[in-house]
Amino acid sequence: MSTYSSLKVQAVCEALSRKLILLELFVSNRKPFLRNDLRASYGSVRWNSFSFVRVISLGLIVFLVSALSLGPFLALNQLPQVFSRLFPFKRGLCHAYWAPNFWALYNSLDKVLSVIGLELKLLDPKKIPKASMTSGLVQQFQHTVLPSVTPLATLICTLIAILPSIFCLWFKPQGPRGFLRCLILCALSSFMFGWHVHEKAILIAVLPMSLLSVEKAGDASIFLILTTTGHYSLFPLLFTAPELPIKILLMLLFTIYSISSLKTLFRKEKPLFNWMETFYLLGLGPLEVCCEFVFPFTSWKLKYPFIPLLLTSVYCAVGITYAWFRLYVSVLTGPPVSKTKKQ
Repeated sequence: MSTYSSLKVQAVCEALSRKLILLELFVSNRKPFLRNDLRASYGSVRWNSFSFVRVISLGLIVFLVSALSLGPFLALNQLPQVFSRLFPFKRGLCHAYWAPNFWALYNSLDKVLSVIGLELKLLDPKKIPKASMTSGLVQQFQHTVLPSVTPLATLICTLIAILPSIFCLWFKPQGPRGFLRCLILCALSSFMFGWHVHEKAILIAVLPMSLLSVEKAGDASIFLILTTTGHYSLFPLLFTAPELPIKILLMLLFTIYSISSLKTLFRKEKPLFNWMETFYLLGLGPLEVCCEFVFPFTSWKLKYPFIPLLLTSVYCAVGITYAWFRLYVSVLTGPPVSKTKKQ
């Protein structure tokens, strides 16, 4: 099983890397004569073969495809509507249900500080805006204590979060799997710090992470934490009563099968989870019971209807942030491809 899984992952990683190599060959004047020439290109940058004409050709291809796809919207004068959806700067930092990322933790900290400030009479209640962040509406809002976040601030934070993985990929190449890790980090960093991120965007990182989960025990652990937390964070999107048993059963089946399979695969290595990670993942059960079976029957349901969503978002944000941090550590501390065995 291990050999078969390894071959599948290697094939996918090789395919991704070869696409980049073919792109390099397209924008250069160099031609690969040998198969080893492709392998030698992993992790190397060859500026002496750079061709400006081919870059322009590639740019024209991208431009023409984009123009063809946006042409109908331009003809119907709907291009502003498309851009307003692609760049929702007027729709607020977070969606109606906060995506479980850094800004969910930031918003929650602001709410906690505002409550403490009111209790200690450090804040004027008249100057505090009403619960706009937790109203469930898609709109712009201002933070009470912490500085309000602008689209430019999220762009800067996203770039800062992505740059270390890019530099690592450039100066310390780790082969095809290292490229895939950096690709996942870029997706996760955009999810963590982007503007008006949708909760479903976590799947962009979960799916490719599954390819790495069968290679190393550390990657398997990160995958299980990320996928379990990410899948649970999507529960509020399925909010009707008939969907409740379906979503719980499907997640339990997938999670139990994934954990048991990866434990069998890495049975000769250390456990996939430490006590803290185990405690956190098991905490999803009480959280679901509290949100779905306890809170609806309390007096807080009418006064604070956003509490279940807030708890789900913040709890899942902790797990996703932890998985993002662990993946970053594995990339930054991993040996370069020249010091690893051939993949």
